[in-house]
Amino acid sequence: MSRETLVEMTRNLVAHGAAGTMEYAEDVVRIPARSYTDPELFELEKQRIFRRLPLMVAPSCELPNPGDYKAMDICGVPLLLSRQKDGSVGAFLNMCTHRGNPLASGTGNASRFTCGYHGWTFKADGALLGVASPQDFGRVDKAALCLKRFPVHESAGLIWVILDPASRLNIADYLCGYDGLLAAFGFEHWTLFSQRTLAGPNWKTAYDGYLDFYHLPVLHANTFGADFYNRANYFAFGPHQRLSTPSKFAIKVQGEDDQQLDLEAMSDAELPEEVLVQGVWTIFPHISIASFYGGGQRGAMISQLFPGETVGESYTTQYYVMENQPETPEQVEAAQDQFNFLEVVVRDEDYATGKRQHQALQSGLLDEVLFGRNEKGGQVFHQWVERLTHASDEELIAIFAAEQRQAAE
Repeated sequence: MSRETLVEMTRNLVAHGAAGTMEYAEDVVRIPARSYTDPELFELEKQRIFRRLPLMVAPSCELPNPGDYKAMDICGVPLLLSRQKDGSVGAFLNMCTHRGNPLASGTGNASRFTCGYHGWTFKADGALLGVASPQDFGRVDKAALCLKRFPVHESAGLIWVILDPASRLNIADYLCGYDGLLAAFGFEHWTLFSQRTLAGPNWKTAYDGYLDFYHLPVLHANTFGADFYNRANYFAFGPHQRLSTPSKFAIKVQGEDDQQLDLEAMSDAELPEEVLVQGVWTIFPHISIASFYGGGQRGAMISQLFPGETVGESYTTQYYVMENQPETPEQVEAAQDQFNFLEVVVRDEDYATGKRQHQALQSGLLDEVLFGRNEKGGQVFHQWVERLTHASDEELIAIFAAEQRQAAE
């Protein structure tokens, strides 16, 4: 079913490419400029979006082995991920149940976590293993003092967590079948080549750029080129969107050679998997996945965006994952060159522009910003942000149960 849907989307792109057309939104949409600059709205979004909705917290290949762990802080919530012996992933509040001290930092491999404050020890599954000097501390029910668990879901080689232990939102419903399409990448078999974190502007300002091909030949004229495409068709699955340029051609990289494919002349069965997943895949509210090649091998940059401390700040972790681990020094160098190039594009062009844009908007002298008919992705994104920020917990469950039913039809 997922390949059938991918082929259908590809045929849509081919038809529009052959006709020199694209799909448009119904009208130009106006967004209040204050939605980017209002500190109170920013805090509300952190609580209602980032601390209530499923977040893609790690690619599976970041935690490939039992015992692998990762500690991170998201909007003030300390999170601990741990790969269990059975291969599943546990997601815990990274706080000792004695006094709340974080148990782990960074990444590593461990079968247990010992608090550096008083020495309480927990198993990798969150169970309290031992209380230091129990004869002095007093009697406690260790089963009632396990690490607090968060809802977690692993699919398509990606890991999602809801930062609310009491959440009843079904993560599979939230994904609206989108993970079934993302499975075509095969990320569960890929490897993590490198990663880094970049500082960015307001989180919505930053995310707008991932949903927009319109800017590519202008802002990125010196990197991608002034003749780069600026059109995109959008495919929505609930709040998640794929955007790809309408074209009847695709480039297939084979070693050092690029091969142009005429997709119009190919049968559905002949369409390569990497062609079917071309473009940019966004996972609401903070993930972008784009395919690239380095050293003649398939790779993808997974950009993971989070709000920062203030309304004008965000941070993005860029994961460069590859279908195969580069083996020769030449392959490693080529993959690193590709990753470094993408850092320049995002840091020095996208995010530098976003920071200037945010500073200008803070003047308060522009009432609205515009999203054109050719910027459907940004329109849809802001509509979902507005809708979900103001939805109750019960409404969230109903919204995504309905979206999942629709996706299954």
